[in-house]
Amino acid sequence: MQQQRRGHRGHGSGLVVKTTVLTSAATTETACAAHVSARRETTRRRGTAGQYCECDNFNCDRSGNKLCGGHGRCECRVCICDPMWTGSACDCSLDNSTCLASNKQICNGRGTCECGTCKCTDPKFQGPTCETCPTCPGVCTEHKECVQCRAFGTGEKKDTCERDCSYFNLIKVKDRDKLPQPNDATYPVMHCKERDANDCWFYYTYAVNNNTEKEVHVVDTLDCPAGPDIIPIVAGVVAGIVLIGLALLLIWKLLMIIHDRREFAKFEKEKMNAKWDTQENPIYKSPINKFQNPNYGRKAAVL
Repeated sequence: MQQQRRGHRGHGSGLVVKTTVLTSAATTETACAAHVSARRETTRRRGTAGQYCECDNFNCDRSGNKLCGGHGRCECRVCICDPMWTGSACDCSLDNSTCLASNKQICNGRGTCECGTCKCTDPKFQGPTCETCPTCPGVCTEHKECVQCRAFGTGEKKDTCERDCSYFNLIKVKDRDKLPQPNDATYPVMHCKERDANDCWFYYTYAVNNNTEKEVHVVDTLDCPAGPDIIPIVAGVVAGIVLIGLALLLIWKLLMIIHDRREFAKFEKEKMNAKWDTQENPIYKSPINKFQNPNYGRKAAVL
């Protein structure tokens, strides 16, 4: 009896396992059918075409996480772009209005417009319309007043600085060695040196970075000339006066020596040319005067 009961128990357990397997298989089949049905419904809604159903309208290129960039429709895995749009994902605009510079030229005449964006062909020019030239002459003078008012609170624009000079990012550095160098940056950098009304120099760089943002690095201390040292100046003036006096005195002495030598040479020459007898006083004058009667030796007139 015990064996039969055990046998019945064993047979009953087999029935339970078989029932469980059949139930699991039925559930899996139902889930697969539902998944296939969902795929078919999705395919029907998305659309398929072609002799072998090889075309669909959902496997085209995307741009900005949008099918055909949101500027076209997908047909047989190829984007059909709207007017004024092109590209495999319809993400290239043919509208050149975004490339017009302030002078009404495409990219300022220094670049080409590609997909609504300027590609500057002149490496000196930057910006969305190739109008910014950070290394062209005149850039330093153009931004001098704004840099001066923002960095030091001085200059002609100090009263309107916040309104007129907020178009660039200002970065202060301690000394000139900390300024960006042209070889260190991936974009052109212009080094500037300007002087204020107090004859103080200030140094800064101007550049337009890769994000088209204007950057100014400026040394936060002015380079002002030192005041004059009075003592050396006075000493130099006094020494100059003394030296000039000595020079004039030496010149006068030299001229006097030359004059005396000339006079002495002249005297010696006259002395050698004297013809009078040395035994007779040249200034002696005899006290005897001789006169001749004009009538001496003539016959007397007859009376």
